[in-house]
Amino acid sequence: MLETWFAHPLTRGLDIDDSRTTHLRLQIIQEKSFLRQIYHEWYRAISATLPSSEAAVLELGSGGGFMSAVIPHLITSELFYCPGIQAVLDGSRLPFAARSLRGIVMTNVLHHLPRPRLFFAEAARCVRPGGVVAMIEPWVSSWSRFVYGRLHHEPFEPESPSWELPAGGPLSSANDALPWIIFNRDRLQFEREFRYWQIELIKPIMPFRYLVSGGISLRSLVPGWSFGLWRHMENALGRWNNQLAMFAQIVLRRVD
Repeated sequence: MLETWFAHPLTRGLDIDDSRTTHLRLQIIQEKSFLRQIYHEWYRAISATLPSSEAAVLELGSGGGFMSAVIPHLITSELFYCPGIQAVLDGSRLPFAARSLRGIVMTNVLHHLPRPRLFFAEAARCVRPGGVVAMIEPWVSSWSRFVYGRLHHEPFEPESPSWELPAGGPLSSANDALPWIIFNRDRLQFEREFRYWQIELIKPIMPFRYLVSGGISLRSLVPGWSFGLWRHMENALGRWNNQLAMFAQIVLRRVD
């Protein structure tokens, strides 16, 4: 009942795997001031991790966002055609020459990749030494276990023994706990398998702002002008982010 009541009118009843739903995400983000400010903050944080170079930067899962407004000359991509996207591609088979990219960036994408090992291997091939894979992803904490486990529509399985996802749609197939599984629970395994990738940063962030924004699928619970107040409150609670965070900023650095 609550989900039906608070559902955003643009996405109510739409198939999450329909490419039109992905395109609507951008309209929703632009119209919801609070949510738009969250994405702009994420994009700036990701941009700050990129090395200075003339080499290209690839974004995965660009269809519902506006990162190209923050990172100039960004190569935008999606699994399926969306208006404004430059490339339709699969993260497990990247159509780029070896060491041709200075970075691969994404927001809320890794936990949808059905075969993350293939992506990490392809990224290591395409990103030059010193380059990065930088992302914002869902994270597991005491608070997020409650939110993702009870209040969110995507699968959340921190106890999953596998990194791979079951067969399904490009967006409905997911595990919100996957980034935490790979980079926290199974960190030693990741470091053994992917020696070209150094985990440079794992920063748990944002325990409340995304939730009260309503995200993509729900109406905003707070006005846009309150964004600074909520950010100030979260900053004051920063010492407890390991217990409260719903997301994490993750940066992998390509080493030679």
